[in-house]
Amino acid sequence: MFFNAKDVQQFQSQKEYIDTAIVPLLSINLSEAGIVQSSSSTEFLMSLTSFIEQQFKGRLMLMPPFSYTEGTRGGLSVSLLKEELQKVGFKHVLFITCDHFWTSLGDEIDVIWLPSIPLESMDREVKKKVLEDQLKLVIPILSSKWTQV
Repeated sequence: MFFNAKDVQQFQSQKEYIDTAIVPLLSINLSEAGIVQSSSSTEFLMSLTSFIEQQFKGRLMLMPPFSYTEGTRGGLSVSLLKEELQKVGFKHVLFITCDHFWTSLGDEIDVIWLPSIPLESMDREVKKKVLEDQLKLVIPILSSKWTQV
């Protein structure tokens, strides 16, 4: 499910089944040297999280991305977001990112880190294959979270 009016209405009537929130963590780097990499990582992460949502619709909700710059990234805001999502009933709150920084907060939040793969120059079929391969890496992580008591 996406965080939009239609899906949220369905979420409200089926909260007991939709127990996982996925929050993309997006780094915004507007410097001359960083903007291309930042936009490429954003494209990859948004494509991947949409693909994950398609596979697990009815089990998870893809939240709007949490965007930050190097100067504004920090664990406090993300930890507070996790708490808010848990208060409304999400048993599992997972953050997914291409920024290795967030793995250092593994004690506070559940982070899935994946290296960014530039999708912009790939044709549709190759892009789909790359996303399927990345999904295969994410499925065991989701499964292990869902089987934890």
